[in-house]
Amino acid sequence: MATTRQIRHIVRFKATPSAIYRALMQSKRHAAFTGAPAEIDPTVGGRFAAWGSHLRGVTVELIKNQRIVQAWRARNWPTGHYSIATFELKQAKAGTVLVFTQVGIPAKNAKSINEGWKTHYWQPLKKALEKN
Repeated sequence: MATTRQIRHIVRFKATPSAIYRALMQSKRHAAFTGAPAEIDPTVGGRFAAWGSHLRGVTVELIKNQRIVQAWRARNWPTGHYSIATFELKQAKAGTVLVFTQVGIPAKNAKSINEGWKTHYWQPLKKALEKN
């Protein structure tokens, strides 16, 4: 089994938890803010694909507008290897605090995955939701 790493991000958005939840869990909204194809079955046990066929996985737990837990894998990871990504959405005075953790990332991919969340998810999501 590959050596793994974990990452944790705390991101503040000037948007509601429900807006962030929808952006992450609805195919069209996800594709709109990332600029890449996404197919998401927004149910527990539902499969998803993001960034075309590069990322795939299954949703493990959902608490609407509060928590998303998914098993993620990238196409170039060892066969059968999944990480667990958790999105915790907490209402804050000026919007939402997203506490994101991902455990089980193959060590050789951890640095690029860490940066990828920032540049391919958090920055464009902020731009899409905070444009007003």
